[in-house]
Amino acid sequence: MKKMDRGIVTTPFGRRSMTLGMLAHQLSSAPAVDDESVDKWKLFRTVCAAKTSLGVSDRSLAVLNALLSFYPKAELDPSAGLVVFPSNAQLSLRTHGMAETTLRRHLTALVEAGLILRRDSPNGKRYARRDSKGAIGQAFGFDLAPMLTRAPEFAREAARLEADRRYLQMMRERLSLCRRDVVKLVELLRPSDVARADEADTQCQTVYMALSRKPSITEVERALGLLSVLRDDLTNYLENLLKTQNSAANERQNERHIQNSESDYQSESEIACERSDREISAEAAAEPQHGADGDIVAGIPPSPSPSRLHEHLTALPVVLKACPQIKDYGPTGRIGSWRDMFVAANVVSTMLGISSEAYDEACAVLGPQTTATVLACLLERSEHIHSAGGYLRDLTRRARGRTFTVSAMLSARLRAQAGIVAMSG
Repeated sequence: MKKMDRGIVTTPFGRRSMTLGMLAHQLSSAPAVDDESVDKWKLFRTVCAAKTSLGVSDRSLAVLNALLSFYPKAELDPSAGLVVFPSNAQLSLRTHGMAETTLRRHLTALVEAGLILRRDSPNGKRYARRDSKGAIGQAFGFDLAPMLTRAPEFAREAARLEADRRYLQMMRERLSLCRRDVVKLVELLRPSDVARADEADTQCQTVYMALSRKPSITEVERALGLLSVLRDDLTNYLENLLKTQNSAANERQNERHIQNSESDYQSESEIACERSDREISAEAAAEPQHGADGDIVAGIPPSPSPSRLHEHLTALPVVLKACPQIKDYGPTGRIGSWRDMFVAANVVSTMLGISSEAYDEACAVLGPQTTATVLACLLERSEHIHSAGGYLRDLTRRARGRTFTVSAMLSARLRAQAGIVAMSG
């Protein structure tokens, strides 16, 4: 396709000086623009999601929205040119009467953020030259090429910020629950040890009051670590206190039992206890133990409880072993924490065409960790799934009815991976 001659580097009109940043943006945008087109409004929403990292304000984005509205097509298409040339008066109308000085300030901010480029004419005016057929041959105004060039970068940054938001939400929930546990345990301890209860209460208040009004992930993680240690200390202390009280009560009860019981009654009790022990041992020995494939295996201790099995299967190393493809979508091509896993899950959800509504609903019902695990499993079977969004909604619905557990899905993936390894060996 024939492309409009955009030039490699242009310098600003008038007294505005050229900067190294402007030069870098122009050089980076020139080679990357090809024939691939992108929906301009979808790209704009991605930029809005990544605005915190880009350092642009809401009003600057309103100006960018107005500039995009002057682009005639729904998709940014390099073959048709990427320069828009509205006057300040036209831009002011589409930004709801923004003052011209304010408009200039936000246009400068968009240029400095690397979202647009200036393509100034010899006299500084914005216009386009057309050929004999009415097609635009050369235009002077604002070049939207950087948005197209940096589209993958914006998508990654938006996914990272969304993952951080979800992770922070999860950590704040854990912190709130941990604080509640500490408060309740302090109330339980107070009748037995007022001094220790007051000390623990002071420590809890100190940690919580140190948080800022909008705490960062680092602040919340630190506070959660401190309160978790305090909760564990209180739990251990109360457990030991309970054991001491039970031991003293048992000693008093045994003393009364020895004084008041008769010898023939003791013998009957001992015979009954021995008989019960034999019956229980016989039943345990007769009960069959089942292996992983359902075969009866003799001499194997009972399987762990479902909750312990679920904790083991949903540990991050196990998830990555069952679903290795998700690692490629981590922030640096690897996943070392659940925070990295959330970033990868956001990228995968977009890649699989899962709507944000379906993703949010799954997080609300299943939790962020389970949702990320499910997406890792869906990625492994993406070639066999017609609609990943519909599949996720169905799993969410089943989870509400308690007919779905992610541990079963992971077990299937582990067996499949084991089969792949066996075949390759």
